[in-house]
Amino acid sequence: MGLSREYTDDEEIAIREAVPGDLPTLAAFTADTWESGDYIADAFPRWMASDDPNTKTFVAADLTADPLAADEVEGVDPDDVGELPDDRPVGICQAVGLTDHEGWMQAMRVDPDYRGRGLSVAMNDAGFHWLHETGRRVARNMVFSWNTGGLGTSRACGFDAGTEFRWVEPEPDADAPEATGEAAAVDADPDAAWSFWAGSDARDDLRGLTLNTDESWSLSELTRERLRDAAADDRLQVVSAADGGIGGVSYRARTTEREEDGEEITRAEYGVAAWADPDAAEALFAAISRDAAAAGADRTRVLVPEDVRWVSDTAAAGVDIGDEPDFVMAADLTRRQWER
Repeated sequence: MGLSREYTDDEEIAIREAVPGDLPTLAAFTADTWESGDYIADAFPRWMASDDPNTKTFVAADLTADPLAADEVEGVDPDDVGELPDDRPVGICQAVGLTDHEGWMQAMRVDPDYRGRGLSVAMNDAGFHWLHETGRRVARNMVFSWNTGGLGTSRACGFDAGTEFRWVEPEPDADAPEATGEAAAVDADPDAAWSFWAGSDARDDLRGLTLNTDESWSLSELTRERLRDAAADDRLQVVSAADGGIGGVSYRARTTEREEDGEEITRAEYGVAAWADPDAAEALFAAISRDAAAAGADRTRVLVPEDVRWVSDTAAAGVDIGDEPDFVMAADLTRRQWER
């Protein structure tokens, strides 16, 4: 995609694919997105180096302004930049094809000096259009529940309410008990796990969504094949119920390395935790703790539905709970929002 005017009526702005030379300007206006900074400057060179056909990064470009060079922005490596564009990137977003029919929109940022000009909608329309052209029929995104601006922008872009979840954090513990009350760890049979998930209240509350194993910070529909892959890699956790059937299911989606306060931290992320009763919840979190320890993790993060039942069962199991839920929103791409 070259310069495109079909997504905006602003005569100074065009939407185009991102290029490596956009890095300095993007790094400059995203540096203070949050008090803790932003990941865009670190992630952007990786995005530009990748030839993944399932990912497309877009920018809104001011045709009347010049971009910043690497030597004008602290911390930018000139080797990551290359040739500068002829315009100035003032917004960015990324579209990702998670499965053959599901897309994900992420990394939406707009230069504060250009907000209020409809650039989020224009870039999002370009992403929706590309996802539809590549066969996807639903697009989702994630917004922190406290981010009212992001929620409003998402609705303006064509997203509707989807679901919500909470991160919880059981401690890695190789000695966590295998049995709790009437529940205990059992063989990780992925087909039995799938049957439990398919009929669970957790699946209904999450609308079938769990952490995607390929793209961090994204959710997609859990499939039987994903559970089979997890079982084959010894990443599936299953516990029994009081009646001897399946009482709870989880799977490790990935382990990640990151630096926190100058220390390298390994975190194990679990795509979902679903259970039938409080005993099963406690046994399942213990199974997750053992798995995380075996994976060499220092910390965990587990996705659970945002509902008083799930959160209170987690609290009763003695597991740390995140302060705020996260919202997932969804857009039906057959509505062709980019033709608004």
